[in-house]
Amino acid sequence: MLKPHLTAPVVTILASGSPRRTELLKEFGIEHIIIKATKEETFTSSDPERMVKGLAIGKAYNVCDMIKKSPSLKGEGTGSACIIAADTLVFLDGKELGKPADREESRRMIESLSGRAHEVWTGVCILITDPDGEPEYEDTFAERTLVHVRDLSDEEIDGYVASGEGDDKAGAYAIQGEFGKFIDRFVGSRNNVIGLPAEKVEEKLKELGVI
Repeated sequence: MLKPHLTAPVVTILASGSPRRTELLKEFGIEHIIIKATKEETFTSSDPERMVKGLAIGKAYNVCDMIKKSPSLKGEGTGSACIIAADTLVFLDGKELGKPADREESRRMIESLSGRAHEVWTGVCILITDPDGEPEYEDTFAERTLVHVRDLSDEEIDGYVASGEGDDKAGAYAIQGEFGKFIDRFVGSRNNVIGLPAEKVEEKLKELGVI
């Protein structure tokens, strides 16, 4: 891998307001600041991998543009910026399960997942900029995790939906919460389902010389 030229001190930026993603970075010892992408990205594709990559790239370049307009956002006296952007989507039978509009839709989603396996895809874009915010290097990848959910009773589904835990989550659930007890097994990264394949992000940042 060709390494980008880095101007010290490098600041790592998470282009997301997700507390789950920032917690994962902290768990892996990746110090960062948060500059949330402000533009609502839209990128549609019949290919889940291409879709999540496109959404992550849009978020990364949105934050890049913000830095170019206001370099002080990343801190006075800082050098290169390493922007980490991610987007996580849930797919069942090739169909995206987004955030439920209401509890009724939440119940339908959980019912559809019961006793079956579904895919969780996260696209990640790591964008390196110069001190002025001009993009210099991009590394974009996607991770897939296959999640097997055990058969759920009507009472379990009703109780989970009523808890509200999955109200604002893709697929109507949060794997790190109470829904975890309904999972039989994973094939792939559990952190990927939470919202960021932090193991691979750490590996990439080490290869790039950011950490």
